[in-house]
Amino acid sequence: MILPHLRNSFGRTEAALVLTLIAPDSKAREREEERMREEGIDALFDDPRTLNAILTTRGIANTPPTLVFYLLARHALLEDGINNPIIADYLAALLLEFGKEKRAYRPADDEITEYEYLVDIVDALSTTQGRDAFLLRAHLGNFSLWLSGLFPDMITARVHRRGAPGISYYEEMGATGFRLAADTTDAEDCGLDHLYETFAENFRPLRIALNRIADRYLFPSTGDPVDRLLRQIEDHFNQH
Repeated sequence: MILPHLRNSFGRTEAALVLTLIAPDSKAREREEERMREEGIDALFDDPRTLNAILTTRGIANTPPTLVFYLLARHALLEDGINNPIIADYLAALLLEFGKEKRAYRPADDEITEYEYLVDIVDALSTTQGRDAFLLRAHLGNFSLWLSGLFPDMITARVHRRGAPGISYYEEMGATGFRLAADTTDAEDCGLDHLYETFAENFRPLRIALNRIADRYLFPSTGDPVDRLLRQIEDHFNQH
């Protein structure tokens, strides 16, 4: 199960790392330390200089992946005014967890069954009950967000090549998965019911935030550049 647990692991070590990168001299460091005392560690993490510094060769080599992915998610969301750090935490946890071999195809880390297509998850839901059904519902949301967020170019290529469903299909399926997962006692017990509801209601902007990460940092040179530009333009006008 994906949980927003990364921010709880950040502390003095991560703060010291960021201060080293964005405050090279003693006076600058004193100013940033004072700001952190007054506004909290998020003041450092949300500073655009922090992400830029982390993404340098020196920064990326010394920064734990948990902080790198949190900052990528946080700043991508802030561009659209999504200011809830728990959402960024969940997206970062999703990126890290699903980045493990084959994990994206399984509802849970200890699950054996793999689902390559969304329709396979839907079919399985018709015969599954209890906690397994909850995990499948959440996975329908997570897997849809993972695919449409990080691999929109692949989805577009499949549409052109063989008439496969487009991104709107993944948005609909993902929002449905999160909505169904939110409406369970398991989600309530895990404290995820409200977060799942938020993801269901805001699936498109969350997908677009992940698209930014994929387009800029993970896969900047893949896919058809015209298709990518058209997608970005369409997303821009759909949001405004």
